[in-house]
Amino acid sequence: MNRLHVIIAAGVSVALLGGAYVFEYFGYPPCTMCYWQRWPHMAAIAIGMLALIIPARILGYLGALAALTTAAIGVFHSGVERKYWPGPSSCTGGGLDASSGADLLSIEGPVLVMCDQVSWEMLGLSMASWNAVFSLIAVWLWIVAARR
Repeated sequence: MNRLHVIIAAGVSVALLGGAYVFEYFGYPPCTMCYWQRWPHMAAIAIGMLALIIPARILGYLGALAALTTAAIGVFHSGVERKYWPGPSSCTGGGLDASSGADLLSIEGPVLVMCDQVSWEMLGLSMASWNAVFSLIAVWLWIVAARR
């Protein structure tokens, strides 16, 4: 495996995960599905670090699988945001069911971010959509890394 390709492929996940934390810092709290999209990025980063130590092709394909997983979640999340299909009831229309009465009455209660609401978009694409686009690019980069 080519080390440069591994670094670039894992770097996409570093950038996307870092971007998610930057958005969170600037007041865009993540929803449940946003968190789901973060876990495969963390796995891709770990796989990338391991692939730099042990250059096994299988690690490249596992990195591609991690990137494909977050891309698929991003596509699903985008569809939920656009109302193409229903999302999990815990973070869409029925999301208040997960909170206790005390939480709802407190001044500093939980921040409930709905998965079916677009909190930020650029060029008509939400954060979930951009995650899907760049994660699909990462899939291609991981496959290139695995084949070299």
